[in-house]
Amino acid sequence: MPFVRIDALRAGPDRLDALGRAVHDALVETIGIPPDDRFQVLVGHDGTNSTLRYGDYLGVHRDDGIVYVAITMRSGRTPAQKQALYRRIAELGEQYAATEPRNMFITVTENHSTDWSLGNGIAQYV
Repeated sequence: MPFVRIDALRAGPDRLDALGRAVHDALVETIGIPPDDRFQVLVGHDGTNSTLRYGDYLGVHRDDGIVYVAITMRSGRTPAQKQALYRRIAELGEQYAATEPRNMFITVTENHSTDWSLGNGIAQYV
């Protein structure tokens, strides 16, 4: 049950949709998320009324193609699975949305089963 938020600079509906598909497909392929388990918030920033800040930290030169991907999911994935996920998101982001891999900034936050309610005020995983 991942919850995904994608923030992209200068991204319209088509690019946002492509980025959402890239992240979802990578989650399905690399860590076995069910295909119908798709919960995403997709936000485009125009650079004027809302924007994203970035730098060249760790020698990665980012530009206005920056995309922030924040994934919250239950704990239990290995470092190797996470590395495969990051790599696949970057590959599919480039393939689906023409986003250069250097502009894909991804973070994963893990939590526990008790931290989720999927509707109706019920903690379904408890």
